[in-house]
Amino acid sequence: MKTKATFYHAGCPVCVAAEHGVVNALDPARYTVELVHLGTDKSRVKEAEAAGVKSLPALVMNGAAFHINYGASIDAVK
Repeated sequence: MKTKATFYHAGCPVCVAAEHGVVNALDPARYTVELVHLGTDKSRVKEAEAAGVKSLPALVMNGAAFHINYGASIDAVK
């Protein structure tokens, strides 16, 4: 069974670099990754906050939010 991971980002250069470096490094046989651009899909900001996302980009998996570098505060995309 694959582990679901959600990558929240705002489309900034840090986010794009994280997507290419981190998300693409995950084994697709083990992980299903959903990409969520909070800059264009603001309806999912509350979901990201509930998952523990404080800054973007962030990868959420197994109930934990992993913050990657620091591109933007989640408040910046609200």
